[in-house]
Amino acid sequence: MVEIAQGPVRCTVRDGVAVVTLDNPPLNVVFRGLTEALGRVLDALAADDAARAMVLTGAGTRAFCAGSDIAEFRALMSPGRIVPEKLALQHEVFGRLDDFPKPTVAAINGLAYGGGLEIAVCCDLIVADEAARFALPEIKLGLFPGSGGPVRVTRLVGEGRAKEMMFLGEPIDAATALAWGLVNKVVAQGSALDAALAWAATLARRSPLALALCKQAIDLGFDTTEDDAMRQALPLSDRVFSSPEAQEGVRAFFAKDTVSRKG
Repeated sequence: MVEIAQGPVRCTVRDGVAVVTLDNPPLNVVFRGLTEALGRVLDALAADDAARAMVLTGAGTRAFCAGSDIAEFRALMSPGRIVPEKLALQHEVFGRLDDFPKPTVAAINGLAYGGGLEIAVCCDLIVADEAARFALPEIKLGLFPGSGGPVRVTRLVGEGRAKEMMFLGEPIDAATALAWGLVNKVVAQGSALDAALAWAATLARRSPLALALCKQAIDLGFDTTEDDAMRQALPLSDRVFSSPEAQEGVRAFFAKDTVSRKG
């Protein structure tokens, strides 16, 4: 097992799966140092061939991440300060998580509020325990989500649901999040990390090239027109079809098929 420590962000890599933990007790709130540390961990894992899939979680049982450290806000409320001193860095790091070249699974324990939810929705898949709660409560401070929430959450749940979350600022439970498409799976309380690890272990056995190019092809559907996305996906298909992993997968399929017919 390989361990990476970056202050408020911890990481271990074992059997192809990296577990990244936001560790800023008691609620793992986001501050500049945590954002910087997350960026460094993402850089290290992107370059590490031993890490083939990633799970992102929060330390403890109270929260995955309860949002931004509001104590930072007072110094940032003059015109022209919030973007260069906070939001620009968060946009850049959260964007790197969203575009991470390997599959990512968020394991939600407790609260995923504000910036915490904005981090979670950057992951490819989200597993939540049944006691998890989700909210974009910034409106209660006279604000709105500033690190991707209006775009990424809306893509997942649709315009009406996103406006409900952002206009009212009230939390939703895990069952509602699943029904709305905000999360992929709800599991028993306390088992989100285990469920996320099981998915990540499966993903770590898949072709890394096929997964990376599949992510690119899916993202094209959001980043450009339908016709352009279809056209740009064709070279990705060519790359994956000619890869050694695909050739081995097809060979193994026909070998298995031949054995089953003989049987």
